[in-house]
Amino acid sequence: MITNVSLVSVFVKDIDESLAFYTDVLGFDAKDDIQLGPDYRWVTVSHPSQPELILHLAIPGPPMSDDLIEAMRRAQAEGGLPGVGLNVDDCRKTYAELRAKGVEFLQEPADRPYGVEALMRDNSGNWMVLVEPKPYQPGDFAAEPSA
Repeated sequence: MITNVSLVSVFVKDIDESLAFYTDVLGFDAKDDIQLGPDYRWVTVSHPSQPELILHLAIPGPPMSDDLIEAMRRAQAEGGLPGVGLNVDDCRKTYAELRAKGVEFLQEPADRPYGVEALMRDNSGNWMVLVEPKPYQPGDFAAEPSA
């Protein structure tokens, strides 16, 4: 029986640069950094308040097909890969702190029915969402018009 999610892969362009971004800029802890053969490096980070959830920083490569690897590299170059959602206690304050560290934001903090949200990119172009959550009900969302 599945008990929880323990590992999420985030595809990056450069492992060393991404490791520095996730640890030095976002405050994650470095975990594993293991060379597994000549062409594969296993690198993970976790957040200090949630050490049981590991982010695996991976460069697109085998065993993926050449076509998939190339498609992922194109998506990275365009900044079109999804990343992870991060809860924060104060979205506007975190936004200001991360902007001061040079983080690229696609959307400034904005009030949403579920909290305050800002959209940023990591240093590989992955979209990341910062959310200061608040309680909500489905009725808090405007109904979409029928097509």
